[in-house]
Amino acid sequence: MRLSDTALGRATLARQLLLAREDIAVPEAVRQVGALQAQEPASPYLALWNRVAAFDPADLDVAFRAGDVVRATLMRITLHAVHQDDWAPYHRAVTDPLRRSRLGDRRFVPARLTPAEADDLRDALLEFAAEPRTQGEIVAELTRLLDEERAPAAWFALRTLAPLHHVPTGPPWSYSPRARRYLAGAPTAANHAPAGDDPAPVHLLKRYLAAFGPASEADFAQFTMLRRRFTGPAVAALREELVGVEGPDGTELLDLPDAPRPDAGTPAPPRLLGMWDSIVLAHRDRRRVLPDEHRPHVIRRNGDTLPTMLVDGRVVGVWRVTEDGVEAAAFEPLSRAAWTALEAEAAALRAFLADREPVVYGRYRHWWARLPEGDVRRLAG
Repeated sequence: MRLSDTALGRATLARQLLLAREDIAVPEAVRQVGALQAQEPASPYLALWNRVAAFDPADLDVAFRAGDVVRATLMRITLHAVHQDDWAPYHRAVTDPLRRSRLGDRRFVPARLTPAEADDLRDALLEFAAEPRTQGEIVAELTRLLDEERAPAAWFALRTLAPLHHVPTGPPWSYSPRARRYLAGAPTAANHAPAGDDPAPVHLLKRYLAAFGPASEADFAQFTMLRRRFTGPAVAALREELVGVEGPDGTELLDLPDAPRPDAGTPAPPRLLGMWDSIVLAHRDRRRVLPDEHRPHVIRRNGDTLPTMLVDGRVVGVWRVTEDGVEAAAFEPLSRAAWTALEAEAAALRAFLADREPVVYGRYRHWWARLPEGDVRRLAG
């Protein structure tokens, strides 16, 4: 049976808790959805507001402070919030792209370190960061170990590839870009084992399919930035546990046998997703949720991924918060019922943001002037 884009979308929406807000504890919700994009500190909170019934942001504050949910650089070399049980295997699985992205970057050259020397320095850094350290303290320690010229370049690489957690710094969204603190996580040694001998990519693939399937190996590679020599063995190791389903163009997609695949006609309520929501970024072929014609308006050339509106399971436009309320720009005509439902979501969003950051994502508002002409409305004032 061939699944349409709509049917694929419903399957992913179900796994992402976006067909209905569910009564579920915050750490378990994070585990279920696999990973929450966290470049902007507000985004994990917006993601859970869209997915968890009666979500209280204080519950995520507590989960971050307790270490039940961890914020760290992981897939696609970006910040994610993940369940504590997933952090170590995720980090080990993406060791290769993390190292390539930094040790091969010209900004690392002034450190004058070989990869082996960088690993030794990483181990010294992890010992130093056994207790929370500010960025200034870490750079000072690297300066002691190296010198003033080499330390900044070494930190450029190590802050990404070393197994470091971000330590909560306080409200409104637990983490401040201006006051970062770091803590060494569980040891995840540099991975030089043959790709097929490491269980970490297999763990990551299984969690990926549970959260975003059905999907192709190319989708998995897109989500993780892993090369074929890692994705191929992971697929081979899980092959007997997986089922194949046929995508819209006849391509075989992989899935867990008991994962939900609801009917394409299953209702999908409107949602106002935050920036970089994983559901629009987790696949190479994103048409299950993000139509090709809307993609360049949502995902900008510099990688900024704007807050999106979902209607009937598809991205139909973007939204922003201003001093006066929530504004929405639709890329296609919407029904009166859709606008009414979006207005209710916007009113709830305004209430959710009021005590935290009423004008969230304000520094990205310049994109609004670069959107195509469409139906722009104020949803909540």
